[in-house]
Amino acid sequence: MDAQNYGEGPKRGTTSIAPGVLVTIARLTALSVPGVTGLARVPGGVNRLFRRGTSEGVQIEVQDDHVEADLYLILAADVNVREVSRNVQAEVASAIEHMVGMQVGRIDIHIEDIDFSQTGG
Repeated sequence: MDAQNYGEGPKRGTTSIAPGVLVTIARLTALSVPGVTGLARVPGGVNRLFRRGTSEGVQIEVQDDHVEADLYLILAADVNVREVSRNVQAEVASAIEHMVGMQVGRIDIHIEDIDFSQTGG
C-alpha cells in the first residue's frame, strides 16, 4: 500500500504491511468475538505450505491489495454457529479495512471443534 503525497513537499515514501501483521489482526479480532473460545490448527496439505499463519488458526493471502482469509475456529457449545461465524467475518473484515486500509475479498470460516468445557458436558 503506497502512502499518498500530501502538499507540495517531497514524497513521503511507502508503507508495507507484513503478512504476519494481517494474521495477528485476524487472530486477535476473531478471539474477541463472543462465542469463539479458541483457534484450531490449520489442517495440513501441500496447497497450504506457502500461506501465512498456518499454525495460528488463520490463513491469509494477499492478491492485488485484497486480503483473503480462512479462519479455523473453536466455538462454545451454547452459541448459534451461523451467528458467531457471521460476526467473526464482519469484525475481522472491519478490523483489516480500518487498521491497514486494505480491502477484504473474502473471509471463510471453518468450525473445527466445539468447546464443551464451560458447559460441564
